[in-house]
Amino acid sequence: MILRRRLLITLSAGLAAPALRAPAAQAARRVTLLHLNDFHSRHEGAQASAASCRTEAPCLGGAARLVAAFHAARAAAAAEGRAVLALDAGDQFLGSLFYTLHKGLAEAAVQRQWGVQAMAPGNHDFNGGPEVLAGYLRALGAPLLAANMDIAGEPALAGLVTPYRVFTTGGARIGVIGLTLENIPQVSSPGPNLRFTSGEAEVARAIAASRAEGPATTVVLSHRGLAADQALALAVPGIDVIVGGHSHTLVTPPMVVDGADRPVRIVQAGAFGRWRGRLDLDLAVDGRVVAHGGGAEEITPAMPEDPATARIVADFAAPLDGFRNQPVARSAGGLENTTCRLGECAVGNLLADALLAAVPGADLVLTNAGGIRTGLPAETITMGDVLTTLPFSNTVATLRLRGGDLLAALENGVSTPGSGRFPQVAGLRFTWNPAAPAGQRIAEARLTSAAHAGPVDPERVYLVVTNDFLRRGGDGYAMFRDRALEAYDAGPPLEEALAAHLRRLGQVVPRLEGRIARR
Repeated sequence: MILRRRLLITLSAGLAAPALRAPAAQAARRVTLLHLNDFHSRHEGAQASAASCRTEAPCLGGAARLVAAFHAARAAAAAEGRAVLALDAGDQFLGSLFYTLHKGLAEAAVQRQWGVQAMAPGNHDFNGGPEVLAGYLRALGAPLLAANMDIAGEPALAGLVTPYRVFTTGGARIGVIGLTLENIPQVSSPGPNLRFTSGEAEVARAIAASRAEGPATTVVLSHRGLAADQALALAVPGIDVIVGGHSHTLVTPPMVVDGADRPVRIVQAGAFGRWRGRLDLDLAVDGRVVAHGGGAEEITPAMPEDPATARIVADFAAPLDGFRNQPVARSAGGLENTTCRLGECAVGNLLADALLAAVPGADLVLTNAGGIRTGLPAETITMGDVLTTLPFSNTVATLRLRGGDLLAALENGVSTPGSGRFPQVAGLRFTWNPAAPAGQRIAEARLTSAAHAGPVDPERVYLVVTNDFLRRGGDGYAMFRDRALEAYDAGPPLEEALAAHLRRLGQVVPRLEGRIARR
């Protein structure tokens, strides 16, 4: 009989009973893992909608409160006789003007304040290329762990990245192995010299190497998302804990998976610095986990700030204020980005309209929902809000494309609902069916605002507006790279196109027009 792997019932926030597998080993060492993931440069916090903070709206997270929460958790663990290891599962970069202007130095300064000891790279940590990442790592002073990234051909990262690191803390040996996404070249900008693999074989090799000099507890520091972490736990023997990121999932209390040869604890602390993660571990002499507890703590406006971190944030914020406080328009609200990866959204329509206006004579716009990092606030919209919404420094790109390839692009966009590739459009309406077979999800597509209005003709050539990330094949849009008949990537920055459109409008009225319909 074939037995299916299963999820075990997760245990309460108190220290778990040690009888996860029989016979239970006697606990010999006590360790606490403090963890963070997907901070995305949110030093000043964010509203629950992910929009920028405003004085009249409660603001969650924030670097100064987050650091204070780390300090409090560290002190509490020490009082309980627990040694502490502080880990970051990646995506520190991108999401506010702090990254736009300072290219990771603000993030490194705050991480030093909460005492990070190792980090796995997230996909957005490559957005500035290897040189920006290298400058950040030198400022950080902690190792970047990436077992499935080959840096041999990239001199900028020489000496800054290692597959794993063994930490000895509280008498315990903790082998921390880093993993990142294998499709980094498709979703970010790592340059031509880095190579990425799936990672399972590399994790197995790193486990063996980390235990060559004695028993160790294996922690995989993963920026691949919860589903991939669960699959890894089932596939690779020897993993004790996975500290995850990328999917922005709040996994608290810890999830326990019946892994390849032992129970695997999986944790993840949401995103944007809104939670500080804590996982308490009782360890046997052989490194196996005999009990666990802890959970993520939400960072609320009522929590204290760390004064030193508040000063650091203020220093990095000072040069941003004059620029980002410039008003560009007013809005009645309703411009959240929370539904843009599933269907039509008002802020997606606004951006697509702005790109269509930026290229006179274009037939249509197709841009990715993942590029819309936050919503836009009600009342006054400032340049800072625009830059926070569009933080990637992407440019307006154009290409001429046959209708058949346009339909393939739409198919790619809806192939993974909830992902960043989901299309936001202007000059185009389409209907899609998520239950249809792959390749047949687009039921209808019609142009609406051009000389070629009507059903998409597979043989006709259309002038398409997008962004340079998609035009170069990002988010699976390989047809924009490989099938373009004529392409130009060096248009104005997206944020400038959106700001110009907002200034022309003056007053924004959010609209849903049926551009994207679901069958």
